[in-house]
Amino acid sequence: MRKVAQRILDALGCPEAELSITIVGDRSIRILNREYLGRDKATNVISFAMQEGEFGALNPQLLGDVVISADTAAREAQEAEESSWGRLCFLLLHGILHITGYDHERSGEAEAARMEAREREIFSQLQEEGLV
Repeated sequence: MRKVAQRILDALGCPEAELSITIVGDRSIRILNREYLGRDKATNVISFAMQEGEFGALNPQLLGDVVISADTAAREAQEAEESSWGRLCFLLLHGILHITGYDHERSGEAEAARMEAREREIFSQLQEEGLV
């Protein structure tokens, strides 16, 4: 997972950046989703950007945290008939894109399309390199 994260950061032009990756179950991610985002349900990935807010400039290399639900990822992988590893890597990519400024939820259709295109591009690179 470290190697995949590093390759994603390289592709985004921030190879020296730092982030934390946490893999949890549905119960834990539901608690985080409820407490921080006001959504009382499990989700596949949540990211917390450290570059936002009052103290965002303290450490420019520290991007933030990506939390992935292994339970939800496994269900999604099974439904899509893809590997669990591939789904975890895709969710990691999605979370990293969020903490590097991409937003598909609040910024409209054009930004969502831009994020999806970047996801496809980087995920294809990961597949070509045999990381996924």
